[in-house]
Amino acid sequence: MNEALTDARSIRIKGRSFLAVVLSPEAPFDDWIVKLDDLATRSAGFFLERPVVLDITDLKIDKKQLKALLAQLAERNVRIMGLEGARPSLIDAGMPPAMKGGRPAADVEVPDRRGAVSDVKASGSNAEADEPVAPIIEIADTRPPMTPSMVIREPVRSGQSVIFPEGDITIVGSVASGAEVIAGGSVHVYGALRGRVMAGSLGNDAARIFCRKLEAELLSIDGIYMTADELAPELQGHSVQLWLDGDEIKVQKLT
Repeated sequence: MNEALTDARSIRIKGRSFLAVVLSPEAPFDDWIVKLDDLATRSAGFFLERPVVLDITDLKIDKKQLKALLAQLAERNVRIMGLEGARPSLIDAGMPPAMKGGRPAADVEVPDRRGAVSDVKASGSNAEADEPVAPIIEIADTRPPMTPSMVIREPVRSGQSVIFPEGDITIVGSVASGAEVIAGGSVHVYGALRGRVMAGSLGNDAARIFCRKLEAELLSIDGIYMTADELAPELQGHSVQLWLDGDEIKVQKLT
């Protein structure tokens, strides 16, 4: 027993990023909750089992109001995993933790003098300081940056989620009702689009949505959304492209 208690064991802690929906409430909160209910009604199951971050940056809200808002969201099965922009004085025990950043970040690595890859460190001693170190020469890459893309060669069935925050998604098939596609870039659907599509999910207002047959439940570009009943009847069932113009989603038929 004593040996087990004194045996030093390491705990592995990893950093990992996950895609979450960010809600930015607006005052008056009662009116904002009504709009949220309207979205949930028009797109059933949109918040079901989905992690959500509540962004209250620069929002004039006190602790009592924040608790009431969290309670209203909990009643609607909206799971708040963290609070972005919250002052420490607003957060009590049992409330979601404070979060900040919200942008994907990669590890910073540089090649060492032997050509291997090592982590960048702020300080440290050089055990081989007496050895000459070759100067690092950086050559500018004039090639245009490549946009990562994902190709799905089968239909996306109801209940499935395709998430690719790094770039574009192309689906060679249809997106069924109840399915969702979330991309950091544009989304191309070479079939019927009946589910939910969110393009530009990490703040890309230049993202677009293309589909062969428009029958979508919900469409979103850079956080601006449009539901099925907001689409003009003459666009339903047609090939279209959608893009963002300010705070409004534009739709155009493709010929």
